[in-house]
Amino acid sequence: MVDNEIVRVKVQGDFACFTRPDLKVERMTYPCMTPSAARGILDSILWKPEFQWYVRRIVMLNPVRFFSVKRNEINSKQGRNPIIVEERRAQRNSIVLRDVAYIIEASIYQKGRDDKNPPKKYIEMFRRRVRKGQCYRRPFLGTREFPAEFSEPDGTEKPLLESIPIGSMLFDVFYDENGRPSPLFFYDVSVENGILNCEVPENDKMMESSHVRPPADSEVSAYLYEFKRHEDEEFSKEVSS
Repeated sequence: MVDNEIVRVKVQGDFACFTRPDLKVERMTYPCMTPSAARGILDSILWKPEFQWYVRRIVMLNPVRFFSVKRNEINSKQGRNPIIVEERRAQRNSIVLRDVAYIIEASIYQKGRDDKNPPKKYIEMFRRRVRKGQCYRRPFLGTREFPAEFSEPDGTEKPLLESIPIGSMLFDVFYDENGRPSPLFFYDVSVENGILNCEVPENDKMMESSHVRPPADSEVSAYLYEFKRHEDEEFSKEVSS
């Protein structure tokens, strides 16, 4: 179930590129952050296997400003075999955004009630990490070349008073019970008065997405268990102080 309490985090950066998947050759960004990019930023700050982030709204704070840049990319995907960059390099133009700022509003989703790990625990943990600027990995705005700065909103931010039609947008990547991914789109999308509403049926479906987890006796599971234990200890110290 989705918790009623909403967390808010402000993210901003010099550049952003939320790539449209329907344009194959050169990158073209959506005019607004996608829900999957917002979820990725939230996971970068706080991720736990016990819950998922339910993105409710994405608030645009700055006007849309496009910028053209030429970037080095490679012509093939990374696989098991190493790639010699000099043999696969290609220069492509990218249409990206510049001087972006958003507020992400989200809630905790848990499939079942967990009295030992209630949503309030993770909400307070998330807010503490935002205040301290802590993250598991550096969040980015669409591509890793464009890092994101995050902070608590100060209350003076105002949504962009503009409506932007988008059409179709990639919502996220859905994984079935066998771990097979498939893109999930939502249609007739528009930013209304600077706000992208993400509380749509596609979001409810994403809460049923199932990532294949490693076996309980694997090294990955052992690392996650130790990491979670350390986080719980840090949270208990924070509460007691």
